[in-house]
Amino acid sequence: MPSPWARTIAFAVAALVGTATLAIAQTTAPPASSAATAEDGAAQAPHRSALDALMFYQLLIGEMELRSGQAGVAFEVLLDAARRSRDEQLFRRAVDVALQNRVGDQALVATKAWRAALPESLDALRTQLQILVALNRINDVGEPLRALLARTPEAERGGLISSVPRFLQRAGEARAVAGLIEEQLQPYAGAASTKVAARVAIGRGWLAAGDTDKALTLARAAASDDATAAGPALLAMDLMGRQPAAEDVVSAHLRQPSAEPAVRLAYVRVLVQAQRHADAIKQLEIATRLQPELAAPWLTLGALHVELKHPPQADAALLRYVDLVTAAGAGGPLAAGTATATAPAPADKDDDDDQEAATSTDSAADARGAGLVQAWLLLAQSAELRGDFAAAEKYLARVDSPQRALEVQSRRATILARQGRLREARELLQKLPERQPDDARAKLVAEAHLLRELKRWGDSHAVLAAASQRWPDDTELVYEQAMMAEKLDRVDEMERLLRRVIAAKPEHQHAYNALGYSLADRGQRLPEARALIAKALELAPGDPFITDSLGWVEYRLGNRDEALQLLRQAYASRPDTEIAAHLGEVLWASGQHDEARRVWREGRSRDAANEVLRETLARLKPDL
Repeated sequence: MPSPWARTIAFAVAALVGTATLAIAQTTAPPASSAATAEDGAAQAPHRSALDALMFYQLLIGEMELRSGQAGVAFEVLLDAARRSRDEQLFRRAVDVALQNRVGDQALVATKAWRAALPESLDALRTQLQILVALNRINDVGEPLRALLARTPEAERGGLISSVPRFLQRAGEARAVAGLIEEQLQPYAGAASTKVAARVAIGRGWLAAGDTDKALTLARAAASDDATAAGPALLAMDLMGRQPAAEDVVSAHLRQPSAEPAVRLAYVRVLVQAQRHADAIKQLEIATRLQPELAAPWLTLGALHVELKHPPQADAALLRYVDLVTAAGAGGPLAAGTATATAPAPADKDDDDDQEAATSTDSAADARGAGLVQAWLLLAQSAELRGDFAAAEKYLARVDSPQRALEVQSRRATILARQGRLREARELLQKLPERQPDDARAKLVAEAHLLRELKRWGDSHAVLAAASQRWPDDTELVYEQAMMAEKLDRVDEMERLLRRVIAAKPEHQHAYNALGYSLADRGQRLPEARALIAKALELAPGDPFITDSLGWVEYRLGNRDEALQLLRQAYASRPDTEIAAHLGEVLWASGQHDEARRVWREGRSRDAANEVLRETLARLKPDL
């Protein structure tokens, strides 16, 4: 098995059988310009090969030594031939032999000889850099990187600069790499054609090193240089979790008429990951208005409306997606890319081009199929929210994907359960075949979630407890069991299970949040509750549910103004019914009764059965 550094280097190594012939052919091939035929159909002039007898036998011996297991000897012979012929293909072959033999120092010797023989070769520089990075020789990277930057044509230099942070990300300690990037790119941070790319690249280096202040400063400077450039906005998106002010850079870029749709969709992904679904919907509405022919944004928009329990809006978006994808499959406007890929190949295209075209076609078809399956499942879920079980079943019947069988049957089970046929629903899940190793676990989790949706806390707890016994190291099962223990008012068990999760997985933000919120909701150990929730928010900055928990504990501590600020922030990001219940209560306690009623009405319109909201309204008895 190749070593990690050898796998990192993406060289095409020729097969050993027939390699000598290939090397000889490459060495003796005439330049393309010499291949012209004589006028009037005369035969080609004979070409005198540059390969003399000594060189021929040298290459042959090198390849024979390699096949016989004498890789060191083969390397020396081939490198000597490369030096004598000054042929790039032979230098590359010598490098490949060294890499096959897992001798990085030999590969570096070959690249240095290559550079000495052909000082203008960009391939030699790139190869040397790749090997140095794979070997984590960061102290030796500076000179070849500097040379490569200087010799790359100006029109291509910006792209090279942008690739530097990703290329060097595993070359050594993060701060040392960031310092190297800054040192090497600083000369280009003042040139008009490269300053934006250089500042963004340096910023990415410092982001990887954890210095988000420097990274944000550089993102702002790059955006100031060119507000239409996507690079500063994309860097700012990666900073948003730790530097909320970075979002201003993103917003300013997206206000530019020339902002690329891909940047807006990348922003949507960041917002969804942060659970800021309302903000994501606003951006998707802009995207679908600006480019209504793009299918993917409609699918995401529909999924978010399902999540927020907006069936009419979900149906409209999802059906629009289905129409667009169906048209694309039939050769409509969205199929333009695949139509190009499947056009007859020109006469001079080879089989590899044909294969690439076929692969592109298959990939596009696979993507359409996967998207349609997701759309049918979401449409079924939306129909469930409306109580239209017949429509839900109609959509589920459209799904023809063995890989999604569990999802389909889970939705069918939910439909049965909501019609009072719980026993049938559970049997449906229990009888599903187990084709993959994880299927048994997935079936139990689906059954537990079904029971949870029906508020059968005890039954759900029993299923999860049994699953935890089968997979005792599965922290997600333990966490879900803790949540059911909390519903059953088994507070001690809940805390024991959550602390077990935290011990096994210290980065599990939901466990910290659940324990902190439970303590806060009961008015117990409030300073400890706040510390737990703060830790969760540190692990998942901006998460609206964790922000809601922090607002709730501040309210319990008597910090009403702080609580209101946090709860408003959480509700603006995610207008969830439980967050509405908390925000409404703090508004009510602050004397802002009209706004409290408005927030409660909004929450009730989304989920009138929500327990937290119902308990809040029953206790405070507002006139809604």
